[in-house]
Amino acid sequence: MNIAKRWLIAILFVATHLSANEITIAVAANVSYAIDELVEVFHQDHPDTKVRVILGSSGKLAAQISHGAPYGILMSANMAYPYRLYKSHIAISEPVVYAKGALAILSIKKVDISKSLELLKEPSIHKIAMGNPKTAPYGEATLEALKNAKIYSAIKSKLIYGESISQTLSYTITAADIGIVAKSALYSSQLKSYKEGINWISIDNSLYTPISQGIVLLKYGEKDPSYRLFYDYILSRKGKEILQRYGYSTI
Repeated sequence: MNIAKRWLIAILFVATHLSANEITIAVAANVSYAIDELVEVFHQDHPDTKVRVILGSSGKLAAQISHGAPYGILMSANMAYPYRLYKSHIAISEPVVYAKGALAILSIKKVDISKSLELLKEPSIHKIAMGNPKTAPYGEATLEALKNAKIYSAIKSKLIYGESISQTLSYTITAADIGIVAKSALYSSQLKSYKEGINWISIDNSLYTPISQGIVLLKYGEKDPSYRLFYDYILSRKGKEILQRYGYSTI
């Protein structure tokens, strides 16, 4: 192979790798059903940018970021973790609400779902899945709802905890009689066979503090403009319309 051909191959190799930019974002588990479509639509507008998604509970993701994990954006399930990162100067943008989530009760068994939270007290219900309030903001909201409905003491021995809201959903379907999950999951293609009013019902949102979900840009990604592009896209009309299709409300 002559020198000219070697140079051409080297140039093409470098050009290919320069054009294929990859960004890594940390995303709360409750957004796992919407994030695929969000990334797909973003990629249509920015084909040279690949988005790598790291899913987990907001608490664990925030802890990873605090210990130097190479993520450029955090899409949290609450505002508390983004504010903590912002006050620690790990986040370079002030937290902004990108979506508001909601809770729902789900069961794949033959139960009267219309009874809502009162159903949890029935003797036929032995195991109830919910998010861990220490790591999952949806778990924290669930605990608040159970206490405000004045049923927590009666059912606490039945509770099994998922470390993230996606694990809670898995427990609900495989290991529990019923579960309290992110409403957004029930709009996913995987769960559309479960019907509102038959398999699931929304929990009265007056029983828990609104689940405002915050997004921040992180210091790790401040030199890569692709992170800002994705951040702006999530807050754009296009991003909000996708989130709304998954049961979120947006500002």
